[in-house]
Amino acid sequence: AVTSPALFQVAALERQIFDFLGYQWAPILANFLHIMAVILGIFGTIQYRSRYLMMYAVWLVLWVGWNAFIICFYLEVGRLSQDRDFIMTFNTSLHRSWWMENGPGCLVTPVLNSNLAPEDHHVITVSGCLLDYQYIEVVSSATQIFLALFGFVYACYVSKVFLEEEDSFDFIGGFDSYGYQAPQKTSHLQLQPLYT
Repeated sequence: AVTSPALFQVAALERQIFDFLGYQWAPILANFLHIMAVILGIFGTIQYRSRYLMMYAVWLVLWVGWNAFIICFYLEVGRLSQDRDFIMTFNTSLHRSWWMENGPGCLVTPVLNSNLAPEDHHVITVSGCLLDYQYIEVVSSATQIFLALFGFVYACYVSKVFLEEEDSFDFIGGFDSYGYQAPQKTSHLQLQPLYT
């Protein structure tokens, strides 16, 4: 039963590594919170704590929303623009996704003597990518959404099982379930004759 949350932990750690490589601070923070929630989910599963699993399920709803936002951001849905909005870095730098320069088959060429670059940055051109970085990020977020939906169902089911076990357990010792009758109190003391 611990296998599912462990798979989520591996997927979250993988995503955290690539967001660190790209200096994507907003996803790094969200991934950190997600890793903590997955640890709570694993703990809740191992320790039979339905409350932790319910907290994990609530977090997964937020996690689906965050990943849906990332998909919208990289596909530039609505007014979102990667060229204008630096939401992923909290507007602290011009860094982009790590996959932009390191995607499969990408060839990075520096543009020398470019007036477009700020003082501490350089301009590059990226060509020949088998899959653009936007789509890699979208696939990663879609995978996280799929895992979160599966994890939500898992957390709800296991939490329900734990709650049913708690409700059916008799903390006094289970006397009622085995037909045991406690001795009856008598209102008077029976006296037996004593022979000497």
